[in-house]
Amino acid sequence: MPSRATQTSTGSRPKRGRLRRLGEIAFGMLLLARAGLMALIALVLVVAGVWTSWDTATTAMSGSERGTVTVAKCGDDECTGTFRGAKTSKPERVTVSEFVSGGKGRTVDVAVQPGTDHVIRTGPAGILYAWVPLGGALLLASLVIAGGLRMKKTALLTGVCGALIMGGAWALLAF
Repeated sequence: MPSRATQTSTGSRPKRGRLRRLGEIAFGMLLLARAGLMALIALVLVVAGVWTSWDTATTAMSGSERGTVTVAKCGDDECTGTFRGAKTSKPERVTVSEFVSGGKGRTVDVAVQPGTDHVIRTGPAGILYAWVPLGGALLLASLVIAGGLRMKKTALLTGVCGALIMGGAWALLAF
């Protein structure tokens, strides 16, 4: 039977010093703090995208006053037109974003944003367009997830979802 001195010297590694162990613990804490910070940044980006999209998207999905607008003229960023709704007796003058209006002379389905004279496009194109800020936030968050958290598959899925929202809105609005 081998002696105790031979067992410990051949079967185990030499002990690390106290300073080295403290350094390893500090480095591990820094890695954990970095991962936590990157996760927090990604979460803030996604929450900001939802927050920005929420009012417009809820109006596009379930606005109480719905109707159609016929675009009369377009300016730099907005078009004006005549709104005809089921609850309104006379046509009203409203504004709509030029990108979703389709141009002068087009008639599109819309919902009135509560408390304003601005209308939001409804239907699949309008709903996806309302969620475009979330799509952009998902694209940005995917970069943080890939670079800061080193989670490549999650980042790819997040980025693809963001690109699909933005691409789908563009494709549906083009028709």
